[in-house]
Amino acid sequence: MKAVVMAGGFGTRLRPLTEKLPKPMAYVANRPMMEHVVRLLIRAGIPDLDVLLYFYPEKITSYFGDGSPWGARIHYIGAESDYGTAGAVKNAESRIDGTFMVISADIITDIDISRAIAFHRERKAAATIVLTRVPNPLQYGIVITEDDGRIVRFLEKPSWGEVFSDTVNTGIYILEPEVLSLIPPGKSFDFSRDVFPNMLARGDRLLGYIAEGYWKDVGNLDEYLNVHLDILSGKVGIEFEGKQAGSGNVWIGENSRVDFTSELQNVVIGKDCLVGAGVTAENVVLGDGCVVEDGAVLQSSVVWPRTRIHKGARLLENIIGSDCEIRGRAFLAERAVISDHCVIGTEAVVKANVKVWPHKEVEDGAVLSSSLVWGGKWARSLFSAYGIYGLANHEITPEFAAKVGAAFAATFGKKVVLSTSRDTHKTSRMINRAIMTGMLSVGADVHDYGVTPLPVVRYLARSHREERGGVHTRKSPFDSSFVDLKFFDDSGLNLPVSAERSIELLFFREDFVRADTEETGEISFPVGGFDTYVDGFLRAIDVKTVKERGFNIVLDHSHGSSALLFPRILGRLGVETVALNANLDSAKITKTEEEFQKGLSHLMAISRSLSADFGVMIDTGGEKIFLVDEKGDILPDWVALQVLCLLACRRKRSGKVGVPVTASRNLEKIASRFGMDVIRTRTLPRSLMETAALEGVSIVGDDSGGYAFPGFQPAFDGMFAIVRLMEMLSAEGRSLSDILREIPPTAMVKKRIPCAWERKGVFMRMLSDHAKGKPSQYIDGVKIFHDEDWALVYPSQDAAYFHLCVEAEERREAEEIAAHYVDLFLDWEKKL
Repeated sequence: MKAVVMAGGFGTRLRPLTEKLPKPMAYVANRPMMEHVVRLLIRAGIPDLDVLLYFYPEKITSYFGDGSPWGARIHYIGAESDYGTAGAVKNAESRIDGTFMVISADIITDIDISRAIAFHRERKAAATIVLTRVPNPLQYGIVITEDDGRIVRFLEKPSWGEVFSDTVNTGIYILEPEVLSLIPPGKSFDFSRDVFPNMLARGDRLLGYIAEGYWKDVGNLDEYLNVHLDILSGKVGIEFEGKQAGSGNVWIGENSRVDFTSELQNVVIGKDCLVGAGVTAENVVLGDGCVVEDGAVLQSSVVWPRTRIHKGARLLENIIGSDCEIRGRAFLAERAVISDHCVIGTEAVVKANVKVWPHKEVEDGAVLSSSLVWGGKWARSLFSAYGIYGLANHEITPEFAAKVGAAFAATFGKKVVLSTSRDTHKTSRMINRAIMTGMLSVGADVHDYGVTPLPVVRYLARSHREERGGVHTRKSPFDSSFVDLKFFDDSGLNLPVSAERSIELLFFREDFVRADTEETGEISFPVGGFDTYVDGFLRAIDVKTVKERGFNIVLDHSHGSSALLFPRILGRLGVETVALNANLDSAKITKTEEEFQKGLSHLMAISRSLSADFGVMIDTGGEKIFLVDEKGDILPDWVALQVLCLLACRRKRSGKVGVPVTASRNLEKIASRFGMDVIRTRTLPRSLMETAALEGVSIVGDDSGGYAFPGFQPAFDGMFAIVRLMEMLSAEGRSLSDILREIPPTAMVKKRIPCAWERKGVFMRMLSDHAKGKPSQYIDGVKIFHDEDWALVYPSQDAAYFHLCVEAEERREAEEIAAHYVDLFLDWEKKL
C-alpha cells in the first residue's frame, strides 16, 4: 500500500517559527513533525511514500532524502500552485494503482492506522475518513456517521449552535483509485469541501472510522506548545532519542552532559547538550546542541537546536527557535515566542504572548511588550537619532524605501529637486533606486550622484540652490546586515525633528498624492559635482602653506568612496601619500571592533616604519578620521579632539568652539587661553551641526572622530579635517606629538548601564533628584561635578541603556566614580 503525504503547508499560524520553514519541518520533541508521520507509516507497514511539496521544498528533500534511514522509499512531487488538498493529490495520480492513504505531514498522532485500513477493506468502502473525538470541535470539520460507519453529514468549521457531534476529520483518508476521477486536474479542489460532499450526494460508499488514540492538528502556536506538554506527560505514544535517566521521566541524548545538582522533571534533552549547575527544568524539550547555564529556570518550554540560555535566565511557557541567545537574568513571560537567530539581552523582559521574528535583538535591560516583526520596529517611529536604519532587505526593503522616498519628497510638494547618493554596496544601490522611484512617483525631480562620499553631497546641497535636500544610502559601518539612510536639508544638515515627524506622518498615513502620468519626476545625473567640491575645498585652504611643508602621510581610505577624489586634492597640495585600502570594496565597508583596531595597529606600524608626518584612517563614509602621530602612537578620539581644538583656537584666537557635553574638561582651559568660548551641545549629530552653523564658531567636533569646520561646511568632513590639520600644523611648524604635550593629562572612563525603556524616565527623575544641591548641568542627561572631576549619565537614543562618562585626574579615581553611579542605579532598580 502507498501513502500520499501532504507536506506543502505554509504554517502561517505557526509564524514566526515557520517564517522560512515549511510547517512539516517544525520540530516536535526534537524531530520534524513529518518524521513522526513517516515513523507512524513505517510501523503500519506502509514504506512507499509520495510526498507532495510546495513551500520551501528543499528543506524537506535535504532532510529526508530517499527515506532509506527510516526504511521508507520516498518520491517527491512538486506543485506549481496551491491546488488545495484534493488538487494536490491529483498530481500523484500517475503513481497510484491501488488502495492508498492520504495523510498530512503536520499532525501528531499515535492512532493505529492499520486498523483503519482493515476497516476500509472489510467494509469495501470507496473512501474512509479517519475520525477522532475532541473536546472542542469548533476549529475542525465535524462528521456525523451512522452506527455502521456510513457518513451522513459534513459540517466545516461550525459555530457552537451547529455542534451536533464531537467527531472530527483527522485529515487521514484511505481511498480507492477511482476517487481521483472526481478531482479535476489543474484546479483548486478540496477533499472536505468538494470531493466528499460530492460523493455523499452521489451515494458513493463513504465511511468514517472513529479511531482510538492521540491526535492533534498542530494548527497554531498554542497547540504547538500544548502538544509538547501532552508528549511530556505521556499522553502520546512516540519515540524519544537517547536514554531515560533517573526517576523524573528525563531523556538524555547522546554526548549530552547534565550537572548532578540540576532538578529536572519531564524533560527531553537532545544530543550534544550541556545543562549546568542548579538548573531547574520541568516539562521542557531541549534541541540538539543547546546550552543551559547555571541557575537558569525553564518551565513548560520548547527550545530548538543550538540555542544558549545564560545564567539565571527564566523561561515560562515559551517557544525558542534555533541559534538564539537568551542572556543572563532575562525573563520570558507566558507564551512568548522567540524565532531563529534572536538575541534577548541581559536582564531583558519579553512580556506574555509577544512574538519576536527572526534576526532580532532585544537590548540589555529592555522590556518588550509588543511583537517585534519584520518591519515591526517602525510601528512608532521611522527615525532614530542617526537617521533611518534597519536590516537590509528585511526591514529596509525596496517597497519600504520607495514609500519613504515618496513621503520625504511629498513634504516639499511637486516639482522640487532632491538628491540621492550611495556607497558602493549592491544593496545600497538597490535601496537608492527604490528611494528614487518613490520620489519620482510624487512628482519630484532627482539628482542622482551615485557613489559619492556623504560630505560631498552635503556640500553640493549647499552649492546647488535648486536642491531642497537629499538622501544618502549606505551599508552600516557597524553591522553588515544593516542599511543606513541619511537625510539632509538644503544646508547639508541633518533634518530637524519637525521635518522627520512630517515624513513619518505621511509615511504611516500614506497621505501623499501620487503624480499624474505627465507630472512624474525626472532623473538626471549631474556631472561636475566632484569639481564643484574640490574647487570650494581648495578655496577654503591656504594651499601655499600646505605645499611648502611637503607633508608625507599614510592614509587608510577604508575601502570607501573618498578614494575617488581625495587623492586628486592631495595631489594639488603636493602631499606625498602612502595609500592603504584605496580600492573600492563593498565587502569591506563594515568593520567589527576587532577589525577596526587591527586596521589602526596596521596604520600605526606603517606610519612608524616610514617616518610619516602622521597616519590617518578615514571612515568609509568620509566623515570621520582617526589619527596616529609621527611616533606611531594612536591618538584616542577624545584626545584628538583636544589637539585639533587647540590648533584651531591658536589659529583663530576669537570666536567659539562647539563640543558635546561628553568632551574633556580641558576644552574650556584650551579655549580660554585664546579668549574663546566653548559651546557644549547634546551628543546628537544634528545638535553638533546646528552649533557649527552658528555665527563665530570656528570648529565643532565630537569625541568619536568627527570634525566640522564651518568656514567650509557645517557638517563632518573627514577629508577637509585632514587637510585643515595639515594647514594648522604647517602654520606652526610643529608635529602632532608636539601639540599633544600641551594637553593636560586626564583619564576618561565610559560604561553602559542597562535600563528598560519604560524606566528611563523614572531613572532620569531619580538622577535629577540625586543631583540637587550639587554642581550640575542638564544639557544631555545629568552631569554632576565632583570638584574638577565629573560624571555624566544620559539615556541612549535608540537602545535600552544609559551612557556613563567619567573624567578624573587619574584612572583609578575615574573608575571609583563610575562604580558609584553603577551601584546607584542597582540600588534604584531594587526599590522599583
